[in-house]
Amino acid sequence: MNEQHIISQCQRWVEDIVVDLNFCPFAKKEVINQTIRYQVGSDLDNEQALTLFAEELAHLQNHSDVETTLLILADGFSFFDDFMQLVDLAQQWIKMSKLEGIFQIATFHPDYCFADVSEDDVSNYTNRAPWPILHILREESMSRAVDVHPDPEGIPERNIALCEQKGRQFFVEYLASLHQQK
Repeated sequence: MNEQHIISQCQRWVEDIVVDLNFCPFAKKEVINQTIRYQVGSDLDNEQALTLFAEELAHLQNHSDVETTLLILADGFSFFDDFMQLVDLAQQWIKMSKLEGIFQIATFHPDYCFADVSEDDVSNYTNRAPWPILHILREESMSRAVDVHPDPEGIPERNIALCEQKGRQFFVEYLASLHQQK
């Protein structure tokens, strides 16, 4: 599968799920302003993925017109536990690079599973995506957005309630439809 097709799938997911279902009330502005960078890494091991992650951090530091990056890991991290090991390494990279307080990571994965729920719990779909994704966010921008939101603490609960309302089958079929696109 080519990179542009993978990016198109993720863009559609951002628009249909993240924005249209309002999973992230801050995303719509970035979609409209086209300030989201989508980058694909294929056939990577941890070291290669961390190198690409570091390159994306540098890109964000050098390009203030880009608000956020979705680093899509097309191959190599299909197992959720492997992906979470990479997330831990990426968090360590931010700390070692003295970028704490500047960047933070949100994570998405086709098999995302919160620690306190079963794999088939519908709440996991708040963080399920068509591909494993390291979402690099500017912490200052997130802080500003959260400061003006009327109920930022209520966002996760609202998202879980929406997932329960839509039902697991809705999300299963939606994500499957993205992979059937030509």
